[in-house]
This record gives sequence, C-alpha cells and structure tokens, in this order.
Amino acid sequence: MFRPYLQLLRPLQWVKNGFVFVGVLFSHSWGQPDLLRAALLAFAAFSLAASSIYVGNDYMDREQDRLHPRKRRRPLAAGTVQPGAALALGLACAVAGLALAASVSGPLFLVIAAYLGLNLGYSLGWKHVPVLDVSIIAAGFMLRILAGTKGIGIVPSYWLLLCGLMVTLFLGFAKRRAELNALEDEAGSHRKVLNDYDTVLLDQLIAICAAATIVSYSLYTVSAETVALHGTRYLVYTVPFVVYGIFRYLFLLHRRGGGGDPTTEILDPHLLVTGALWLAAVVWLLA
Repeated sequence: MFRPYLQLLRPLQWVKNGFVFVGVLFSHSWGQPDLLRAALLAFAAFSLAASSIYVGNDYMDREQDRLHPRKRRRPLAAGTVQPGAALALGLACAVAGLALAASVSGPLFLVIAAYLGLNLGYSLGWKHVPVLDVSIIAAGFMLRILAGTKGIGIVPSYWLLLCGLMVTLFLGFAKRRAELNALEDEAGSHRKVLNDYDTVLLDQLIAICAAATIVSYSLYTVSAETVALHGTRYLVYTVPFVVYGIFRYLFLLHRRGGGGDPTTEILDPHLLVTGALWLAAVVWLLA
C-alpha cells in the first residue's frame, strides 16, 4: 500500500545529498559532535526538500513520462498514486524540510528555501531552456555544499565549490546525452529541451566539464591554502582516482548506454571501488 508513495519520494536519490558532508570531510570537523549532528540534520532537511521536488516534477511530467521506457513505471505515470495525494505528500515534505532547516540555523533555512524556489522555477519553465536547465541542476548541488558549510557554520573552500560545480555540470550534460541515446527520434516528445540539443554539442560540453573537473580538483590538492589547512602535500595522489572515475563514467555513457542516472551508475563495480579508494585515501591523508 505504501510502496508507491515511497517510490514517489525516490529515497535512492538521497545519495546525491551526500554533497552536504563535503564540508565536514574537508574541514576536519568529523570529530566535532555538534557540527556532525548539524550536518546530519542538514542532510535530512535536504532529503525532504528534494523529495518534494521529485513529487512536483513527477506531477508536472506524468504525461511525458508515460512515453519513456523507464520513467513510465513511476507511480504517477503508472497511475498507482493519485495526483491529489501526491501533491499533499510533496507539500508536507517541503514544509518539514524547511522546519527542520530552521531548527538548525537561519542560513540553512535560506539555502533550503533557495533550493525549493530554484527548482520551482525549473519545473514551471526553466527546464525548457537549453544549458540553463542543466545549470539549475548543478546549482542545486552547489546549494547542497553550501548547506553543509555555511548552513552549519563551516567556511567553504572555493576550490571545492568550483570542483563541485564542474562535476555536477558534467553529470547533468551526460544525463541529457543518455536521454538522447535512449529516446532517439522521440526525445523531444519526452523532454522538450532535447529538441535543442544534439550529440555533437553535448559531447563538447561534457568534454569541457570533464576536463574542468579534473583540473579544478588537481589545483585544489596542490594549492598553498590546501596544504596549509590540511598539513599535507600528498592529496595530489588522490587525483588518479578522480581521473579514472571520470573516464569510467564516459565509457559507461558512450559504450554501455549508461549516464542516465548517476545514482544507479555509481553502482558500477569500477566506480564503487574507485570511489571507496578515493574516500579512504582522503580520510587517511587528512587524519
């Protein structure tokens, strides 16, 4: 009975909110219980806010989703959840997310409110504007990083903000490329903005963002500010994990029909092992 409602909230997508913990990791705050608790609450608030957006998007796109080979199984497109009940659930999640954020701090409340407002604009029309659509998705991830830094009293690293922007743009354009691959001539009927994209343009945008991600992360690891903050010059040795992860994702996109959903692509054994090794190396070097 409750499974379609749980599917509507997309709990598997909450893994994206892991960006909230970037500030805790790179500011050496994992040993401070108050900051760690605030980060966990920020994660929960963002998960509730994100679920409200997922519900709203599914409500707005339910007709187009019925044309998609995978998305037609979503609860609203499949008819297993009624539109009125879905809207009530989405509103409840938005209110709960804002209330939880307000209990942590004013800045976190503003970040969550900005995320909801940005995505409301996306759902109402900005998603049909090429490049802007992916930029809004990337901005959502930047707000996640700010929620886990400014929102809980940690000063963010501008290098990490830049790297986060580049990697989320990379994932966003890869998603559009995967949609073109999957839907081919029917792409525009599912998502209007796909009429304004083509494979050549997307491949160029993906290549630029992939290169910028590698360069920005590499510069972060060797910057004087980073060395002074972490007391180590060896973060540069984590760069190969990032490079391999980007290259593997490109391989999955172009040779295995992947790239449509980062939360499922991360289950690729190569990406899982690479991500685990990167995290282990970072924690070991920082600790």
